[in-house]
Amino acid sequence: MDWNAYTALAERTANRGPEDTNERRLINFSMGLAGEAGEVCDAVKKIAFHGHQLNQDKLRDELGDVMWYLAMMAKTCGLSLEEIAEANIEKLRQRYPEGFATERSINRAV
Repeated sequence: MDWNAYTALAERTANRGPEDTNERRLINFSMGLAGEAGEVCDAVKKIAFHGHQLNQDKLRDELGDVMWYLAMMAKTCGLSLEEIAEANIEKLRQRYPEGFATERSINRAV
């Protein structure tokens, strides 16, 4: 599935109402993103510190929820997931032109 198709399909499930402004959408989606990222962290914490086994299905579902909120925030701001991904890769290319290096991470210029 491409990013635009995903965003269009995801948008069908976004809550809409008369009070649905861009500002309210950003508040809703940023809080949702933080909450879902917290659920991802909680799943990893249980693996690292509570002796749980990795449940790929649960992790996939939680990461999907993170993706949904990210897509809705991007759409609300007039950005595409493809644009965000490309800009991120370009930033990483500039930061780590030869691939990750601890020294460049510690002494980042970008």
